[in-house]
Amino acid sequence: MHRAERLFQLTTLLRNRRTVLTARQLSEHLQVSERTIYRDIQSLSLSGVPIEGEAGVGYRLSHRYQLPPLMFDREEVEALLLGARMVSGWGDMDMARHANQAIQKILAVLPDHLRHSDETLPLLVPNMEEVQRYYTAHSQTIRAAIRIHQRLRIDYIRADEERSSRVIEPLGLIFWGKVWTLVAWCQLREDYRTFRLDRIQSLDMTGETFATHEQKSLKHFLHIMKARHEQDCDKAPSNPQEPL
Repeated sequence: MHRAERLFQLTTLLRNRRTVLTARQLSEHLQVSERTIYRDIQSLSLSGVPIEGEAGVGYRLSHRYQLPPLMFDREEVEALLLGARMVSGWGDMDMARHANQAIQKILAVLPDHLRHSDETLPLLVPNMEEVQRYYTAHSQTIRAAIRIHQRLRIDYIRADEERSSRVIEPLGLIFWGKVWTLVAWCQLREDYRTFRLDRIQSLDMTGETFATHEQKSLKHFLHIMKARHEQDCDKAPSNPQEPL
């Protein structure tokens, strides 16, 4: 990566965060040493970019700073279009509509030699509306409840076909390549639980709000899952051909 490109990416990273980023976090993202980050931060500051913070604490960009309009190269355009197509093909109807609108906005600001990239992109995502509606059932209501931190009451059929009703606190949605899963805090179990959207029979907002914290959030859930996965890997036999 050329230095000019690295400085631009560094500025973009800082601009897109409300909290500070440490030199280590920046170095890991840009795959350079922390010493290089310190030099780059100094260069940007001397050139007039208003970076706030200090070594050993973290850095952020002043909210008053505005970057000039961005331009994409061909590979970036293809990545954006593919991502929008995936959302359009496998998100709920509302997400699909907004993804298609985003595609049109992206294409409208591209130079002529990239403007028809959507027509020539050799990466396709099947869009089957009947299947899409089945696997994204209740997604719009769930996303709204996540945004406003509102509890939900659901009727659910488990994999063993046992039915259950419970009140949950929705924390996030995870897409597994076909199936959407809701991560929630279950009031009945007082613990995290996951629910496949296509197995939710009915769903209603309760009107009750909830709060997240360090021990109850999507980030905390993912941290637990990562730790469990690492423990499972540590317990695996040294010879993969040996039976467990």
